[in-house]
Amino acid sequence: MADMSTVAQRQEIEATTKAFLVDEFEVDGDLILPTANMKDTLALDSLDYVDLVVVIQDHFGVKLTAEDFQRIDTFQDFYEHIEQRIARA
Repeated sequence: MADMSTVAQRQEIEATTKAFLVDEFEVDGDLILPTANMKDTLALDSLDYVDLVVVIQDHFGVKLTAEDFQRIDTFQDFYEHIEQRIARA
């Protein structure tokens, strides 16, 4: 069972990421579901990914790489990856 700090951290990651995607990339927030395919939902170009990396680094203190995104399919994968990177930082 996840402890409260892990749950709170996951909620913060999800809320921050969703707010940024809705505000900056004009993605419909209703489409950002844990099981949704991230690449298909966002349809980001390479510059958009750079912006996303910068925001994640600014908010969570971890830097994602192109290789990280190759292993990420769903938003759930994305959130878990950020959590794992924070835990290792």
